[in-house]
Amino acid sequence: MKDMASGEGRRHRHNLVPLAALISREMKSEKMEKPTVRYGHAAQSKKGEDYFLIKTDCQRVPGNSSSTFSVFAIFDGHNGNAAAIFAREHLLNHVLGAMPRGLGREEWLQALPRALVAGFVKTDKEFQSRGETSGTTATFVIVDGWTVTVASVGDSRCILDTQGGTIATLTVDHRLEENVEERERVTASGGEVGRLSIVGGAEIGPLRCWPGGLCLSRSIGDMDVGEYIVPIPYVKQVKLSNAGGRLIIASDGIWDALSSEMAAKNCRGLPAELAARQVVKEALRTRGLKDDTTCIVVDIIPPDNSVLPSSSPKKQNKLKALFFRKRSRSSVNKLSKKLSAVGIVEELFEEGSAMLAERLGNDESTCQSTSGLFVCAVCQVDLAPSEGISVHAGAIFSTSTKPWQGPFLCADCRNKKDAMEGKRPSGVKVA
Repeated sequence: MKDMASGEGRRHRHNLVPLAALISREMKSEKMEKPTVRYGHAAQSKKGEDYFLIKTDCQRVPGNSSSTFSVFAIFDGHNGNAAAIFAREHLLNHVLGAMPRGLGREEWLQALPRALVAGFVKTDKEFQSRGETSGTTATFVIVDGWTVTVASVGDSRCILDTQGGTIATLTVDHRLEENVEERERVTASGGEVGRLSIVGGAEIGPLRCWPGGLCLSRSIGDMDVGEYIVPIPYVKQVKLSNAGGRLIIASDGIWDALSSEMAAKNCRGLPAELAARQVVKEALRTRGLKDDTTCIVVDIIPPDNSVLPSSSPKKQNKLKALFFRKRSRSSVNKLSKKLSAVGIVEELFEEGSAMLAERLGNDESTCQSTSGLFVCAVCQVDLAPSEGISVHAGAIFSTSTKPWQGPFLCADCRNKKDAMEGKRPSGVKVA
């Protein structure tokens, strides 16, 4: 097999970009004034396994306030809280660590989906190396100006409520009971899916993956279930119109009690903090406290508005302001301005494949570090030219179409990839 010294692997190199040049790029890219972001949080604990992250002072370019973005996340743990705590503490850093250096805002947003995949997988790999059996969902939201990027595994959901009253779900529930594609993937990778059997042979409850009995097909952690429960997130990126919108991010303690429409409608017209409390209150009123119940509400408000106005029901019936319209990354800014003017939310990116090679892509631009060494696309460790294995390379003794093409993986991450695809058992032992 060719190693990374091949011409393809060395085609792209990232040179350091002066800070002044980066700041200049940032200023040029901010043609539309940034919205105001306000948020609120509320929770009721039953088992103490829900955790959340709110960080509003992140910066793409250190020291440049115009490059600020916000992160909101919910981690719903199960079988203990260890995985949820670990993800809360490490996931953001792992995502940012996978981002190439020296990117302007638009390039940064384009690179974000792949970095999210790498960050999720690295977090899962590091936690599993501890040998603990805990697991967690993760719904991870990045708000950068009018652009919202959501990555999720599990069944903690994020919805978008627009000024036109249309509600969009920005996540996919990875529940075996409801997701046929995920059931097929798990069984094809060697997992067994079925219900809990009781005395007499009767089957009860939702579909679960055995061993372990987990109801989810994707999560972080869960070493006792199997590597086919993957941490590769569904990712969706949208650009809001200049009318703004409201995000509701919540654990399944909310969504098992309320539909997306009910949650959104129940808190319209309230400021974010009161809205989060109202959603939790309504969920408890409807179902009682049967699970940890956590909600974050994020209002993305036009700069000339102090509060997000509530939508008129009559206007909602006459005209839906939300239309998801895909566009290529190369489309001109004029189109973006026209869409924003009529209240259209652009869908910039969407991908939910569980195959790591598909999610990391064919671009070699992130496979070399500033030191000249190659790096693993997942864990970011430096690799000698003879050490890396292409994410596209076939299994041992099989023929690959492009074994020389990056991104590249270290041996541990390659073993992780094969285990997730059912090609080999995981090498990590459960304590």
